[in-house]
Amino acid sequence: MTFDPTIAAVRFGTGLSPLFSRPTGIDGLLDELDATPQFEIQRFSEILPTIKQFQIAARESRAARGTPEADARAEEFRDIRKAGNVVYNQSLRATLARSVGAQIGFAARLGSFWADHFTVKARNTPQRHTITGYIEEAITPHIAGSFGDMLRSVTTHPAMLVYLEQFKSIGANSVVGVNQGRGLNENFARELLELHTLGVGGPYSQTDVRELAELLTGLTYQPQRGFFYNKRFAEPGAETVLGVTYDAADGVDNIFNAIDALARHPQTAAHISEKIAIYFLGQNPDAGLVAAMTDVFIQTEGWLPAVYGAMLDHDTAWGRSLQQIKSPQRFMTSAMRALGVTGGDVANASGRSTREQIIGPLRVMGQPWQNPIGPDGWPDDGADWVNPQGMAERISWAMTAPTVLLSGKLPDPRDLVITALGDLATQDVIFAASAAESRAEGIGVILSAPTFHRS
Repeated sequence: MTFDPTIAAVRFGTGLSPLFSRPTGIDGLLDELDATPQFEIQRFSEILPTIKQFQIAARESRAARGTPEADARAEEFRDIRKAGNVVYNQSLRATLARSVGAQIGFAARLGSFWADHFTVKARNTPQRHTITGYIEEAITPHIAGSFGDMLRSVTTHPAMLVYLEQFKSIGANSVVGVNQGRGLNENFARELLELHTLGVGGPYSQTDVRELAELLTGLTYQPQRGFFYNKRFAEPGAETVLGVTYDAADGVDNIFNAIDALARHPQTAAHISEKIAIYFLGQNPDAGLVAAMTDVFIQTEGWLPAVYGAMLDHDTAWGRSLQQIKSPQRFMTSAMRALGVTGGDVANASGRSTREQIIGPLRVMGQPWQNPIGPDGWPDDGADWVNPQGMAERISWAMTAPTVLLSGKLPDPRDLVITALGDLATQDVIFAASAAESRAEGIGVILSAPTFHRS
């Protein structure tokens, strides 16, 4: 294996930066996993009370219409919505600041991977500002730990239970099911098998989906208390999933046993290993690399740092052919790094700058913040980002955003081309940057170069 500092920063980190030295070895990437994340993000449990407050304020505002209290109740409701928007913007900026302000950015990249793997999106306005808090609470603490622990954390998290409507899933023969005629929802069980563990085409049947859905009944959530297990929702009797029988009488413990079994399944090891490899290396990663990662996953029962290490130790991880196309978010954060923008600059940006330079452009580029189409998250194939509208917005952003981000104090493009691309810079790009009529145009050329959009 030949370690390549440029490839380490561009492929496995968040991009080259004049503010940080290049990685010197694999240990530097892995050591970053143990560092305390920069830039504070409120956890979901800290934000949870605001959901109930929002619901109460909305109800009171509606009820007060046409009464002397209408204006006061409407103002209270607006204040609560405004407070939620502040948290939403702060969380967005802090997330991007971690990528921009990281020494290397390997941990930040993995954070984005796992947040996408366990996609949750807001179903309504009161939840919009809680999604980053879910990631911070359920995913971030486990990035350098066990996949099984992460899976348990995500599976029982209120945000996931609401998104996949598990809180509505009632055993037909449970107390509530019999008394109220409510029934089973298979959404969560299907995604747990198809997306989160075994993968599409994995060794499970529709019967496994239904039995797992029945086993999962009882996992629920309320805004005032968060996650809890409600026996009155639970389908009584035993359920068999992938040939293993679990007695529902054991309640949440047997649900955890089933989750742990899925986390340790060899097909889960293969699915997760391949997905990590695709995320960093692009479509069709080397079969030997994926097999090595899978073997380590199985041997260590899903100890993730070892799985990452198996990828980084493989010769094919370091090829100089840039296969993966950056998502809009990756493009934006790597551009900020190349320009010398600091994490603090991003974290402290104004609301207007956040909307105009980040939220709006990400939406036009095709990656609206924390709003993928479905539970499978953003596309695995980077080529899906290459479309006329998205690429036009990238070029427009490259030509105009640097002037705003740097308050007009633009670097010399002849220097930036090496800062941004290192020894990956082609002679065509070097010449075009030096021949540009203005610094803004030269910078736009560099940040629009095909090489800059690949890793």
